[in-house]
Amino acid sequence: MTKARSRWPRQRDAQDPLPSEDGTSPLAAVRPTELETCLRACAAHSGKLVAGLDRRRTALAEALRNLLATHAAMEQAPAASPAPLLRRTSKGGPGSALILGDQLLDPLLAVGNKALDCGYEDELKLAALVTDTVLTQRRRSRAAWRLRARVLEAMGAEADAVEAYERYLDLTDDDGFGIAARTAGLRAGAERQGELLRMLERDCPEAAGFAGGPVTDTWAEGLALHARGDWNRARSRLIGALLAQDRSGAPVPEIQEALAQYLGLALEAGGAPGSGGAPRTNPGDDGPRHLTELIALYAGQRRTRMRGPVADPTFGGVEWSTLGEFRNHIAGRSICLIANSQRVGAGSMGAEIDAYDLVVRFNSYRIDPAATGSRTDIHATIHKHGFNWDRKVHTRLVFGGISGDWKHSLRTRLVPGAQQYLGDESLRWPLRDIGKVGTDVWPAIPTSGFNMLWLLDHLDVSPQLDLIGFDFYESGAYRLPAAMKMPITSVHEYTSEKAWVMERAQSVTDTRIRLR
Repeated sequence: MTKARSRWPRQRDAQDPLPSEDGTSPLAAVRPTELETCLRACAAHSGKLVAGLDRRRTALAEALRNLLATHAAMEQAPAASPAPLLRRTSKGGPGSALILGDQLLDPLLAVGNKALDCGYEDELKLAALVTDTVLTQRRRSRAAWRLRARVLEAMGAEADAVEAYERYLDLTDDDGFGIAARTAGLRAGAERQGELLRMLERDCPEAAGFAGGPVTDTWAEGLALHARGDWNRARSRLIGALLAQDRSGAPVPEIQEALAQYLGLALEAGGAPGSGGAPRTNPGDDGPRHLTELIALYAGQRRTRMRGPVADPTFGGVEWSTLGEFRNHIAGRSICLIANSQRVGAGSMGAEIDAYDLVVRFNSYRIDPAATGSRTDIHATIHKHGFNWDRKVHTRLVFGGISGDWKHSLRTRLVPGAQQYLGDESLRWPLRDIGKVGTDVWPAIPTSGFNMLWLLDHLDVSPQLDLIGFDFYESGAYRLPAAMKMPITSVHEYTSEKAWVMERAQSVTDTRIRLR
């Protein structure tokens, strides 16, 4: 119920919010921020970070160093250089401001994303400042609107987050990150939270008398009464504090935490709103049943916020596939793995690809039947984005290095009815978990394609194993349009993966590498 004071310095150069183009509040909330202001804040924040065990802050520190180094290199570039820092005259006076060019945009957004990953108050404010800076000069930046929405959601400003997500959706044709479902989930979650609070208020009319007082004091009084065993009086204070939180526009995480604590106390007391809040002594009392309804409503809105409304909670009857079951499925069958490369997109191997027993595709693959073939039997994807999760396949293998993050992605991204089998945790990270290949042997993070290829080679039960279009991005990427702007990440070591493949190749042509 209490907040720690932030050490974040006041943004002295902030101006009034930008005028809205369409009446929505996110635009009005964007504060025009000059690039110099943001860079100074980044430099100050970099100086505060110290080496420690928090891997998220370590990643942020590295992103800040990269941003500041890029900025320094651009400042030192000669005027004739293709990437000098440019200035433009400010509309409000004779001063000038830096123009946010492409070379600095990606490092700046990387800082915002790493700051968001940290989740702490100061880092969230840094991420918000980054979006202010980008949107000041690039009002139609999809990446900045998505980042802004995620920051607002982390701050508990769900209504503003929904509008920022909708602005992102207005600017894109392909919702590869599942933003539409996320937005629907936030809206539905807010409605269910409101329904839960109204139910509590209806069942405890005396709580209204405590809804106008100080939230922290009212809550503390309720806790004290509960500790003394006076649940009837305690719940009126606790519900009153919840209502006061809601009416004052408190951040959603704070309301959620208080609701969870209240329901836990109600369970501990053995009573519930609707039964007078007293411990159940009468077999005919419906208190426990009513409390179960409240808990179900709370759990439902939490699930809905996490992944959006799901028509089929069983995900279409999907079945887990273990390592052994996956082996049995591919045994004796010819397999081709299709790269997301321009070599495939510009080719004409569609009929040949569809002739294999099993066709494997990756991540944000794109279908052009004449060039790529039309079938996809196995979709192998990293857990971090949601491209093609709605495309129907026989088996979906989702790769991820951290078990908790992998499980969260399955809960939030899996589409009911889009797959018959889903790889279980035994198939989550093949190179590391099955092969026991550590970072001392293979330092880089393996790609989805390499994890899949290594797994198939390790199982060694397919008479034909071909790679189509694998040139390791020499010809460029061929993906869904929404994924084309995603950078080819530097965390992978394509040279080592190529060397591994070529050591095992039985034959090599411009379009096909045959391993079996």
